[in-house]
Amino acid sequence: MKTITICGSMKFAEKMKQIAWRLEVEKGFNVLQCIYNEQNEPITDEAQKHLDAAHYRKIDICDAVYIVDIDGYIGKSVADEILYAKENGKELIFHSNSLK
Repeated sequence: MKTITICGSMKFAEKMKQIAWRLEVEKGFNVLQCIYNEQNEPITDEAQKHLDAAHYRKIDICDAVYIVDIDGYIGKSVADEILYAKENGKELIFHSNSLK
């Protein structure tokens, strides 16, 4: 079973949840997801640092990164995550080339 980390803009949060479901059910992947701020709490700089560190750790322990690039959109944070994943030998799977 391949472990993957989902990377994508938070503007696609609902779509990423649906994609995670499909990846586990249809592809048999073990999906490490982002943390969603569904309660819309303010995010302090310190909290953002913790979130970033946790997300990069997920990339460290996964086999591949699944990039949610709806309509070709990849923001700066996701671009940085892609670069980090590449530098660390992770497989890159782009949503635009995979599940639709």
